[in-house]
Amino acid sequence: MGKFEHLFKPIKIGNMEVPNRICRLATDTSSSHTDGEVSENDLYTYKELAKGGSGLIIVGATSPEAETGKSTVTCMVADGDEYIPGLAKLADTMHDYGAKCAVQLEHPGRQAALPRNPEISASDMVVDIPWSQSYKISYEEEGSTGKGVEETPIEKVMEIVDLFSEAAWRVKQAGFDAVELHGAHGYLISQFMSPYLNSRTDRYGGSFENRMRFPLEIIHSIQKKCGEDFPIIVRYSVDEWVPGGRELPESIKVAKRFEEAGVAAVDLSQCVQESPGAGFDPMYYQEGWTMHHAEKIKEEVDIPVIISHSLRNPEYCEEVLKEGKTDMVGLARQLLADPYWPIKAKFGKVEEIRKCISCLTGCWQESLTAKKEVQCAINPACYDKSFANLEVDDNPVDIAIVGGGPAGMEAARFATTRGHNATIFEKSGELGGAILGCCLVPGKDKMKWYADWIRRQVRKLDINIKLNHAPSIEELKEFDIVLNATGAKSYVPEVPGSIDQDMVVNFEKVLTCVKENCEYYPGGREMAKVGEKVIVWGDHYAAADTAAFLASIGKDVTIVTENSTFASEVEMIHMYVLRKRFDQEDAEALNSKPFKYPVDVKEDSTVLEIKDGEVLIEDKNFNRQRLKIDDVVTCHTKPNTEFLEEMSAAGLNVVNVGDSVEPRNLHAAVREGALFGKNIEGDTFMNPNHSIVNDLPLDVEEQLRD
Repeated sequence: MGKFEHLFKPIKIGNMEVPNRICRLATDTSSSHTDGEVSENDLYTYKELAKGGSGLIIVGATSPEAETGKSTVTCMVADGDEYIPGLAKLADTMHDYGAKCAVQLEHPGRQAALPRNPEISASDMVVDIPWSQSYKISYEEEGSTGKGVEETPIEKVMEIVDLFSEAAWRVKQAGFDAVELHGAHGYLISQFMSPYLNSRTDRYGGSFENRMRFPLEIIHSIQKKCGEDFPIIVRYSVDEWVPGGRELPESIKVAKRFEEAGVAAVDLSQCVQESPGAGFDPMYYQEGWTMHHAEKIKEEVDIPVIISHSLRNPEYCEEVLKEGKTDMVGLARQLLADPYWPIKAKFGKVEEIRKCISCLTGCWQESLTAKKEVQCAINPACYDKSFANLEVDDNPVDIAIVGGGPAGMEAARFATTRGHNATIFEKSGELGGAILGCCLVPGKDKMKWYADWIRRQVRKLDINIKLNHAPSIEELKEFDIVLNATGAKSYVPEVPGSIDQDMVVNFEKVLTCVKENCEYYPGGREMAKVGEKVIVWGDHYAAADTAAFLASIGKDVTIVTENSTFASEVEMIHMYVLRKRFDQEDAEALNSKPFKYPVDVKEDSTVLEIKDGEVLIEDKNFNRQRLKIDDVVTCHTKPNTEFLEEMSAAGLNVVNVGDSVEPRNLHAAVREGALFGKNIEGDTFMNPNHSIVNDLPLDVEEQLRD
């Protein structure tokens, strides 16, 4: 603890003493029952967070009125007394491990996931925020449009004030230590507070005093029902990052007004949904980029200040606490990636911390925006109780893993932890697979955090690794089971005209890091050279990353994709930032060096011919264009399954995972590899789908063994 004495120092928030300075910030996990009742998954999740040692745990996004606003389809609800027993169980699970806990009350207003067409909003407007949980539903053959919301009448506003305080009373009755109001990110309280979102002309809009009336009335109503000694925390956006939005000077006034009203602490965030880069801070945003806001507000108020946004390293968190820049550090996605961050820091096991890479795939695009329960791309155990009580198998098996990317390494890690004998065969000289190309992509260096973490785990477990080695069928016959994790490979599509192969380069040869003295790859790489004018031909992560890298080194890049929207399956906030970069601009709060040339994206287009330094392109309307081009980088990918087919033909027991099933993303590879390692047992069966099956009914097992 001596190394992080400030991180583990107690702090008072009102009359509540928190045992350390680590706050698990509220994040909606969408894991409750459909009626908003606390679920077994909720109890498991928050128990693990408390075990991990977060001093204050704020339960995310609980609706004070489900009928008019749920932020996700299965968020928690506190609009009736029948929810108190479940909330009480939840509070107990955290108290059992010494944590203090609060519930965040949030009415999403215009940003409701349910109902689909919300009626509650501060002002009339058309909302078009496709990365929100509440985007306008667009079907396969329909275009996306915005959705209209209407100004809430004063009578309903006053009713909602009472609903907030009723919900807070239930939170207190359930045994929670505090309550938080969500006044950030464009949700309902934020809508009333914001000079950008609030265009009302009544007593709840216009002046600063009027815009603050709604949250202050909620605070006063809570104090009447719960007593003035029940701590209230307010989360709000210091900078909304939109023209006419709130900025730091007004946010200082906000903090002072909340302190005067008896608020116990302020929890500082960023953005409204129209400025998603600053709110979601994807990989491009550096650790602690909002810390200056905490410093300025802390100078003006005496109540504790909580700050967040991309905090990952205990050393950095310790330093800002020591320097008095903030009173508490807020971790949200980081505790999805590793809920044991606090206890690992306390025991000095910093290298064991699995740092969040800010990819936003498992925790946002493929969960909450898709109306599913939250997950984590690099933590397959996130919210999955089946990983909680893994046991060593008394009947270990010998496993051959062909491919040393994320799927292969996660499979080896879990299988070895359970007592099996895993051997990784990797044809190159380095473990890491497709994610290693991200070393070159501007702003995506956080990917290497995960690459290095999983490689350290593999090394620590002393897993047998054969680099620069492609196994033969005969070698693999010595193993009980084979995992095929060979990933995807690039290819050149057939085109109607001719292709000058000398002009075509596979993207893997472009995204090749040639850094010398790399800990994991001491040498031997060679990067393909391309000319000044380059076509990046294809889509998905391969094309997005290749285009970003080539543009960053001064190449004149044109992207050609057959799809109507380029990189539509790539995480959307990253593409929001990257499309701005393509236009030689920057997203909120970023100050990157502009690309030398804008990146031209030609959608609904295809390549018809490549020859004589020219490329013939045709769009969906059959318009053709010839471009003078030095090189074409093909970013089309397909599963690398040739060796899989050989193994299957030879009668080997083979399971296929990751991009060798279908090119997707890191989340899919990690999860499928982990599930293999978790589920493999000495008496495992493989079903006709080439999947591992265990926990069969005893009579069925007996029948299969006879």
